[in-house]
Amino acid sequence: MDDELVAWGRVALVETTGRTTGRVARAAVGYVEEPDGSLLVAAGDPGAAWAQNLLADPRCVVTIGDDRTARRAVELDDGERSQAVAALILRYGTPAERLGRGPAFRLVRDPG
Repeated sequence: MDDELVAWGRVALVETTGRTTGRVARAAVGYVEEPDGSLLVAAGDPGAAWAQNLLADPRCVVTIGDDRTARRAVELDDGERSQAVAALILRYGTPAERLGRGPAFRLVRDPG
């Protein structure tokens, strides 16, 4: 099901490096695309593995539809996180009551 949602562009597939295993870890996450092309994402749980991986190593690869890009995660401060969570709730609706309990990020294109 996640593969279809990624292919349709409904969610993003975020590939991180596992902070303990060093292996590629994948997670399908909701996102909001900003006018500058960056993506806003937020974890619903402080222990979400994908978010913890980004805190340990901000490099990631994101796939949406046919678009696959190298990105770098920038953790959002409290004000930015609140705005990102509001935008995600508007896009995805409920249930989003847990959204934002974990880290939130702006995923910017990584020029390499």
